[in-house]
Amino acid sequence: MSAEEHRPLLAGASVIGSEGEHYFSNVRNRNLYLATFAAVLGPLSFGFVLGYSSPAIPDLQKSPNPNIKLDSTQASWFASLITLGAALGGIVGGWMIDKIGRKLSLMMSAVPFVFGFTMIIAAQNVGMLYGGRVLTGLASGLTSLVVPVYISEMAHPRVRGTLGSCVQLMVVVGILGAYAAGMGLAWRWLAVLSSIPPTAMLLLMCFMPETPRYLLSKNKRSEALHALEWLRGPDVNHEWECEQIEASCDQQDASLSLAELKNPEIYKPFGVGIFMMLFQQLSGINAVMFYAESIFEQANFKNSSEGSVIVGLVQVFFTAVAALVMDKAGRKALLVISGLTMTVSTTLFGVYFKVWHTHVNNFVPNGTDLLAVQNAVEATHSPTWLPLVCLILFIAGFAIGFGPVPWLIMSEIFPVRARGPASGVCVVVNWMGAFLVTKEFQNLLDNITPYGTFWLFGSFCFLSIFFTIFFVPETKGKSLEQIENHFKGIPRA
Repeated sequence: MSAEEHRPLLAGASVIGSEGEHYFSNVRNRNLYLATFAAVLGPLSFGFVLGYSSPAIPDLQKSPNPNIKLDSTQASWFASLITLGAALGGIVGGWMIDKIGRKLSLMMSAVPFVFGFTMIIAAQNVGMLYGGRVLTGLASGLTSLVVPVYISEMAHPRVRGTLGSCVQLMVVVGILGAYAAGMGLAWRWLAVLSSIPPTAMLLLMCFMPETPRYLLSKNKRSEALHALEWLRGPDVNHEWECEQIEASCDQQDASLSLAELKNPEIYKPFGVGIFMMLFQQLSGINAVMFYAESIFEQANFKNSSEGSVIVGLVQVFFTAVAALVMDKAGRKALLVISGLTMTVSTTLFGVYFKVWHTHVNNFVPNGTDLLAVQNAVEATHSPTWLPLVCLILFIAGFAIGFGPVPWLIMSEIFPVRARGPASGVCVVVNWMGAFLVTKEFQNLLDNITPYGTFWLFGSFCFLSIFFTIFFVPETKGKSLEQIENHFKGIPRA
C-alpha cells in the first residue's frame, strides 16, 4: 500500500473502493442532497399529474358547465392521455439529454408541466382539458427519464441507491398529495397547487451543476472538476474520480450506432432495462389500482377518496422503506421480495374470484363486470376483507421493489454514449405497457374471467423473480464504470 493510501482520513471521510485513493466527505456533501432535492421536485410534479385525475374527474363529471362536463368515455381519456404524452416524452427526452445535457433537459421539462396545468386551469372546453393532460404527460415522461440519470451520474456509489430511490418516493408522495388535497380543493385550485412543484424545480435547478460525466463526455474537464468539488466538498480527491470517469468516456465514441447493438456492453443492459420495464407494467399495477375503488367500497369505505389516501400512504411508507435499505439490502434482494409478494397477492386475488365463481354466476351470468362480481360475492357472504388484504399486500410489494428499482437500474446500467437513446426506449416501453394494460384490462376480464386475469398478472410476477435472479446484475456499491465493465465481462479489480 502506498504512502498516499496510508494518509490519515479527513474528519468525516471514508475510503471508497478497492483503490483506496478516493475520499468521500460525509460532512461536506450537503450540496449533493440539495441537488437531489431540486431534481426530485420533477418526480413530485409527476406524482401530482398521476394523482390529479382521481379527485378531478368526479368534479368535472358534475360540472354545471356543459362545455367541460365529462361523460364516462371522456373521463377515461382524461385519465389515460398522460400515458401517451409520457411515451412521447421518453422519445424526446432520449434525444434531449445527450444534445443539451441532463440539467437543461430537466429545466425544460418544467415548461410543459406549467403550461399543461395552466391550460387545465383556463379550460373552456374538453379539448383544453385533454391538451393539458397531454402536456403534463409529456413532462412526466421527460422527468421519468432525466431525473434518474441526473441523480445516478452525480451521486456517489455509497448513496446512489438511496438517492435514486427518492425518485419513486417523490412520485408516490405527489400522488398522495393530490389525493389528500383533492378532498378539499376544487379541480381548478388543485391544478394551481400542482403547478407549484415544477415552478420551484425550474428555479432551484438554475443553481445546480451539470453532471460531471456529461461534462467530461463533452470534453469540459475544468467544468467537470468544478462540479465534482461542489458535489463532494473541497476535502476530497476530485482528480482521482475525474480520471476514473474520464477513462470510461475516452473508451467510448461520441454517439451510439446501430451496429454497436451486437456488443454485449450495449445489448445486455438494453435487454435488462426493457424487460424490467415490461415486468413492472405486466405485474398489473395499473389494473389493480383501477380496481382499488370497488375493493374499498366492499370493505365499507363508502368514501372512495379515503381509500385512495390509504393506498397513497401504503405506497409512501413502503417506498420510503425501500429507499432506506436500498444501499444495504441491494437491488436484487428487493426485487425478489417484491416479485414474491406480488405473486402471492395476485394469486390470492384469483383464488378469491375462483372459489366463489359458481355462486357469482348465479347472480352475474357472464361474471366479468368487476363491480357486479363484487356485489354478487357480497350477496354470498364471502369475506370482503380478503381482497382488501390482497390489495394492500400487492401495493406494499410493488412499492418496495418493482416500483423504484427498475428506474434506478435503468439509470445505472447503460454506458454514457447509450444512456440517452437506451433510457428513452425503456421509458417508451414502460408507458406504452401502462397504456395497453389499462386499455385491455376489461377485455381480459371478458375473455379469461377475473380470476384468470389476476392469475395472468401473477404468472408475470413469478417470471420476474427468475429474470431478476439470472439476468439482473447487483449494482449496490459499484461505480457506474464498474457496472459497465461487468457487462463487458471485465472482472472487478
